[in-house]
Amino acid sequence: MPIFISFDPGKSKCGLVLVNSDKSIVIEGKVVKADAVIDLIRFWSERYVIQSVFLGNGTTSKDWEKKLIKSGVKMVQLVEERGTTLKARKRYWELRPPKYFFRFLPEGLRLPPEPLDAVAALVLIEDYLNRKFSWDIKQSFKISRE
Repeated sequence: MPIFISFDPGKSKCGLVLVNSDKSIVIEGKVVKADAVIDLIRFWSERYVIQSVFLGNGTTSKDWEKKLIKSGVKMVQLVEERGTTLKARKRYWELRPPKYFFRFLPEGLRLPPEPLDAVAALVLIEDYLNRKFSWDIKQSFKISRE
């Protein structure tokens, strides 16, 4: 069962998702402070055999790639990050359809109430693998204090 991590890097907070590629599902997704990323990847690596870490190739990607390799992550793959913010907003509303009168607002006027970093990480891997992953909408995208 191929398990991957997709990582949308940032300076202060980062989005990560752990996915099962065979089943096209998100196992877990988190938005964490930048200094907690390595610990989260280690935690997931203790529980699962990670095939690769997909890293968005944005501004901070080179620094993150060095940090990941230095921490022992063997398979880091840079993937195109351009346009993921807008795609993540759209994907968020697919995963969590708006309720009440918000569903009548034009999509461009709807702002998600939560950080989109984990959804951006999801979009990175969906774009790279050219398929959609399902994600239990009961799971939270909120910033983790881990």
